[in-house]
Amino acid sequence: MNLDQDACYAIISARDSRYDGRFFTAVKTTGIYCRPVCPARLPKRENVVFYASAAVAQEAGFRPCLRCRPETAPDTPAWRGTSSSVGRALRLIEEGALDRGNVEQMASRLGLGDRQLRRLFLKHVGASPVSVALTRRLLLAKQLLHETDLNITQVALASGFGSIRRFNEAFQEVFKVPPSFLRREIGVEAPAVPTADIHLKLRYRPPYDWAAMADFMKARLYPSVETFDGGVYRRSLVIEGQIGLVAVSQGKGNWLDVRVKLQNLTLLPKVIARVREAFDLAADPEVIGAHLAEDEALQDLVRLRPGLRVPGAFEPFEIGVRAILGQQITVTAAIKLGATLVSYLGEALPSDWSQQGGVSRLFPSAEAILASSLDFLGMPQARVRCLKAYCAAFLAEPDFFGGDTPEAVSRLRAIPGIGPWTASYVALRALRDPDAFPAEDVALARGMIQADGARPTRESLEQRSQVWRPWRAYAAQHIWTELASG
Repeated sequence: MNLDQDACYAIISARDSRYDGRFFTAVKTTGIYCRPVCPARLPKRENVVFYASAAVAQEAGFRPCLRCRPETAPDTPAWRGTSSSVGRALRLIEEGALDRGNVEQMASRLGLGDRQLRRLFLKHVGASPVSVALTRRLLLAKQLLHETDLNITQVALASGFGSIRRFNEAFQEVFKVPPSFLRREIGVEAPAVPTADIHLKLRYRPPYDWAAMADFMKARLYPSVETFDGGVYRRSLVIEGQIGLVAVSQGKGNWLDVRVKLQNLTLLPKVIARVREAFDLAADPEVIGAHLAEDEALQDLVRLRPGLRVPGAFEPFEIGVRAILGQQITVTAAIKLGATLVSYLGEALPSDWSQQGGVSRLFPSAEAILASSLDFLGMPQARVRCLKAYCAAFLAEPDFFGGDTPEAVSRLRAIPGIGPWTASYVALRALRDPDAFPAEDVALARGMIQADGARPTRESLEQRSQVWRPWRAYAAQHIWTELASG
């Protein structure tokens, strides 16, 4: 990605926080790279070069600043280029795909050759997949050293390193000091008894409408699996057969406070990636809002909620189940069905895990749903067959939600009973497609009543939404939120 070097220098001169995470400043005389908001003395123009990502800066030989801590910059999807394949690969890397696998395996999942994937990364990211993955591991490790009391071994495992030796070598090579030295400098002491509880701050680009996010989640809670009490969202989750608990609340700055308890620390990168997606932390509200506000119909909504996010998913499979249960009924009725499903088929948490703010069960697995008659739901048989067919398709295809959005939507639409609305809703929340738009949604039609008082048809609403591209999911969320508030 090409950056206007002079414009970047003007931004760091002003320490404009709006650009935090959009690029990084590398100082040639010190060998350090910083965030645009670094409080250190402004370097001379001839001594700096700007990079679009931390990975590119590190690959160029620069090490992270210990003062402004680049690992705490908000995530920015803008540097990910225009290739959908690169975007999907980056998502896999964030979940730790290269921690236990290799580039060839990841490329195969994407339907590409490994050489082709490497070329795409160099073109759109400016660094190789391996460099991006290593940077992610090291910056996460540095954050864990700063913000948690995990011991060095736990930090290595939780950040994606397969061995302590490899972790120490990589850390020393980039930071020029061993991790133990940094831990001593920070003044954090690891407890005598190792803990699996982790407390992190996950940054976002302000503003962030926490109240709207909280209201959305409160209205859709599945009791026992998730709770929202005292400003804290809690839920259980299963990743690769391992149990986890997550608690998320609004931080005192531009971050969310996240507490994680895991049976297996090596799964932390996946949990972090899912929290980021569930709470839409990578969104750039300034860019999205400016685009949507060009339409007079949305100007007031954007002005009222400039930090609105699109709630995502901790587990794509779960969103598919929720969408099927919610077909042609109200949100309240759908939540009752979901609560019943959990009470019958949700596995109980172990006794020592079940006293976590009312969270006591796991969301039902595809196997459990498929094996049940589901008579207790009292649903129409057509919807029961649809739900079972969805579970069977999910189990038959390990990478059911892989590939780009059209591929995943095609898999969903191939299941009898899943129509455009269900597929679009899953794309919006589970696949994180910012342009997904369920034009068949009755509420969206109600929110876009035409001047003559008539509701728009599916076709006219689809046509009307074209001016909102590529952020139609956010337009839909604005309309839904306004309807829910009134």
